Amino acid sequence: MQESVLLIGCGAIGLEVTQRLVDDPEVRIEQILVRPGKEEAVSGELDDRVRVISSIEDLNPVPDFVLECASHEAVAEFGPYFLDQGIDFGVISIGALSDPVLLDCLEAASRNGDSQLFIVPGAIGGMDALAAAKGESLDEVIYTSRKPPMSWSGTPADDDFDLAGITEATVIYTGSARQAAKLYPKNANVAATIALAGLGFEETQVTLVADPGAKGNTHHLEARGAFGEMDVTIVGNPLPSNPKSSALTAYSAVRALKNRAQHVCM
Repeated sequence: MQESVLLIGCGAIGLEVTQRLVDDPEVRIEQILVRPGKEEAVSGELDDRVRVISSIEDLNPVPDFVLECASHEAVAEFGPYFLDQGIDFGVISIGALSDPVLLDCLEAASRNGDSQLFIVPGAIGGMDALAAAKGESLDEVIYTSRKPPMSWSGTPADDDFDLAGITEATVIYTGSARQAAKLYPKNANVAATIALAGLGFEETQVTLVADPGAKGNTHHLEARGAFGEMDVTIVGNPLPSNPKSSALTAYSAVRALKNRAQHVCM
């Protein structure tokens, strides 16, 4: 029996996930929730078997699982509702969880509905090892994000730096994961994922770098503790349909959905 999935949002990542699972024998994305007025445009890009809606009042059937692929605002708007209804809720926009009030609200709804808030690792690897190390003792977790200068356009770095004129690797931010998520919300998902798996938002150290020599979006994780030392570097390629969206994030979402339906998973 296929698991019925509701997707919230259908940008580059949501569309990639939907297209990769359209003929999957175990996972069925039956419905996609979009903003009012977007129904027709989104429907034109999808298989006829996927129903596009703009209100949770139009849900039919009730999904087995909900996957958010939209925004921080969508996590806040829909996460508590579905969790409280007993429906597991997966999050792509993990930076939203840097808000302690929202995280507490989601946890309370999850307990009340006996459901699970599922964090999709997205563009970074090694979260299973980091979370395992956390259970014993972690002394230090450092995350460095390195991107081409213009990838930071539309962020506070625009005010402090001439991004187009940067000729060498330049640190544009250093501080806690919580502050990074607040100042750079569109670039905060990996920092938030690492913080949740490891030392938390205050103790996780984040450095953001604008580097004209960067060949892609580079994520570098370092961790030290009783377990030993960990060093993970991922240079991610974007989705062909959107240079600002990580291909690995979409693939991670596909894996998360398929794992829910399989008897043997990793």
